[in-house]
Amino acid sequence: MWRVEEIDRRIVTLLARDGRMSFTDLARETGLSVSAVHQRVRRLEKRGVLRGYTSLVDYDAIGLPMTAFISIKPIDPSAPDDAPERLKHLSAIEACHSVAGDESYILKVRVSSPIGLEELLQQIRAAANVSTRTTVVLSTPYEHRFPVPGEDEDAEEADKA
Repeated sequence: MWRVEEIDRRIVTLLARDGRMSFTDLARETGLSVSAVHQRVRRLEKRGVLRGYTSLVDYDAIGLPMTAFISIKPIDPSAPDDAPERLKHLSAIEACHSVAGDESYILKVRVSSPIGLEELLQQIRAAANVSTRTTVVLSTPYEHRFPVPGEDEDAEEADKA
């Protein structure tokens, strides 16, 4: 397995926080030349560390103000575990996570209204033959944070000193 160098980790952190950061700005932040940053970013992309770049969307602005997490489990435990495949056509499902515990998967969904959520729940139940448990998000104090390996431990050590 390829090990990520500290400077590459810094580049990844900066790009995770701002995917549109220019090579010039990355060079300034890391102390490298622009060409060195460019080479490192291309290498990180080639190795799959950087898998793409995305936009952060204001879902309220596009008419999807309601976020919910839906836990699902099969009604028939002996049935094939194919819920993700059966549900992938539902565009309201932003993410599907396989989990340990009572449920099999947790879905993150975005919908326009409580009625939209109820309709989505009916579609999920029918398509995947699952029972559901829903938690509606009231507010999101923060999201899209990038965990930096070792950063929390470094802060704890500094507090002890």
